[in-house]
Amino acid sequence: MNRLLIFLLYISLGSGLCHAQQRLKLATTTSTENSGLLAVLNPPFERQAGVRVDVIAVGTGKALRLGENGDVDLVLVHAPKAELAFVEAGFGVQRQAVMHNDFVILGPADDPAQVKTAGSVAEVLQKINQSRQLFVSRGDDSGTHKKEQSLWAMAGLEPQGSWYLSIGQGMGKTLMLANEKQAYVLTDRGTYLAFQDKIDLGIMFENQPPLHNSYHVIAVNPQRHPAVKYDLARQYIAYLVSADAQGMIAGFKKKSQVLFYPDVIKTNPDVSGSDSSSSASTP
Repeated sequence: MNRLLIFLLYISLGSGLCHAQQRLKLATTTSTENSGLLAVLNPPFERQAGVRVDVIAVGTGKALRLGENGDVDLVLVHAPKAELAFVEAGFGVQRQAVMHNDFVILGPADDPAQVKTAGSVAEVLQKINQSRQLFVSRGDDSGTHKKEQSLWAMAGLEPQGSWYLSIGQGMGKTLMLANEKQAYVLTDRGTYLAFQDKIDLGIMFENQPPLHNSYHVIAVNPQRHPAVKYDLARQYIAYLVSADAQGMIAGFKKKSQVLFYPDVIKTNPDVSGSDSSSSASTP
């Protein structure tokens, strides 16, 4: 290869590197990924900003740890107490409410623990505990797992024994195993609707305030991790709370059912009885 060709190849490679697409790293929950919502939300932002959003779908606990380590640029999670601790420790900034849905408790059609007759979430869990019917837990420090733990605590119980299966997996795999075992399980409604055709478990208990499930987006603090793409993270946050993105969230459905309710624009009253007006928070 002569020197001219080598020079031209060098110039071509250098130009390609200079124009390489920027990548924004988003750590989020498996529920936002499994539901298919991000596949709808992200492409318009990517085109608008000329950036690729790399989605890392893990449990909320791991997503926040990735943020603490500066391995991602922002997080989109659903565990308010853990989120506030993340912000108060100086790891995150610009915490913003984005959307919410709710959790539901699924179980087999014959409802062996008779939880459908329960009047509260605490009574549901007490019935499962007393009957020793199988319950599958994510056990992965995710937002769903944290919610489940808080519900057991609210019921005055500490589940243990062969009937309680803690598997350390995401929501999709947890649902599939619960279906295989014909067990009870806590899931966010969005993932349930996305998996409804793959399982024959049904909703045993729903529509109670303790089952509310809110999602917030948080930028990783650039003062802690100067290498993060803070400006792009801010652009993404602004996009998520924009009328266009909030409208897409409101319009995202499975089998004509809404999976998430936007928290920045007004929509119809949600499943827990509160309306979806802005609940943005900036600790």
